Amino acid sequence: MAKILIIDDERSIRNALKDVLEFEGYVIELAEDGMKGLEMVKSVKYDLIFCDIKMPNMDGVEVLTKIREEIPDQTIVMISGHGSVDTAVECIKKGAFDFIEKPLDLNRLLVCVKNALDHKTLVQETKVLKKKVAQKMKMVGESPAMIHLRDVIERVAPTDARVLITGENGTGKEVVARTLYELSNRASGAFVEVNCAAIPSELIESELFGHEKGAFTSAIKQRIGKFEQADGGTIFLDEVGDMSLPAQTKVLRVLQEKELTRVGSDKSIKVDVRVFAATNKDLKKEIQNGNFREDLYHRLSVIPIHVPPLRDRLEDIPLLVEHFSQIICEEQGIPLKTFDAQAIEELKKFTWSGNIRELRNVVERVIILCGKTISAEDVKMYASPNFL
Repeated sequence: MAKILIIDDERSIRNALKDVLEFEGYVIELAEDGMKGLEMVKSVKYDLIFCDIKMPNMDGVEVLTKIREEIPDQTIVMISGHGSVDTAVECIKKGAFDFIEKPLDLNRLLVCVKNALDHKTLVQETKVLKKKVAQKMKMVGESPAMIHLRDVIERVAPTDARVLITGENGTGKEVVARTLYELSNRASGAFVEVNCAAIPSELIESELFGHEKGAFTSAIKQRIGKFEQADGGTIFLDEVGDMSLPAQTKVLRVLQEKELTRVGSDKSIKVDVRVFAATNKDLKKEIQNGNFREDLYHRLSVIPIHVPPLRDRLEDIPLLVEHFSQIICEEQGIPLKTFDAQAIEELKKFTWSGNIRELRNVVERVIILCGKTISAEDVKMYASPNFL
């Protein structure tokens, strides 16, 4: 059950809050002034803190500031009998979750507690999800090819240059795009990903540029396209080599004019978007075959980045196996398993036509099917997709 600290110099307020919240099932602790509250916060982890503003020795705003310095994600609700809009705004700016005036309204109080605790849970879940995404999107490897790739990314990321990422299936082109975004000046903006190969050619223009209500039979309401969603941020056009020629023409216009027109509209909309594109195709051959616009290719490939296949960085396999083992064992809820030296050497003998994605699949398969320490024999037995 959630643990709540109440900091208030008025005993009647402390006890009233304690009675109400304990009745609701919360664990309540009390502090009669700011100094005592700060001492308690240093030794106990609270899910929520209520803090009065007008108190002797140290007022609530100072308490709020000091707690937020020590515990930046601590959820704090300020209470006061001398509230004003200016005071409330100051508290919110300093990191308070909410501000409640005395005399306390019971319904308002309970709603505030629920919202504050829900917010805390959401923040914690978001941190966990971000950590998992960051772990999965981590660039792993110390081979010369990977050191060069990271060096290029670090140089390119802070600019606004468009980037064309090439490489075979499974090499990690999306990881490169995500890393560029995270290191860019637009990291606080949106990152919008579009899989051009997964969208039917007749729908891709609507997906990218949006449409107005009634633009076509199924357009029952206005739709904001991916480029508009990415305004101020970054759009990642994955498998751009599979984009239809009509859509390529419109993308070219957006890159040239920095504006778009929704399907069914004649109004131009300005957009400020950085573009990353990726493909496993040889776009120069696609240009020769009439499947890709040469002018779009040159617009997209301001900075070309090639992601090396796994066969060109076999020395990274031990680090990749360790990385995937940690992720997979955590996901599956099993104790960490290890690969012995002979198993690693066996993995280096494969051609890895599916690259990093194939390696991960093999690591997951042998972790699930084998014992605590995985041997070369285990790899030989289970690495093939036709092992049964």
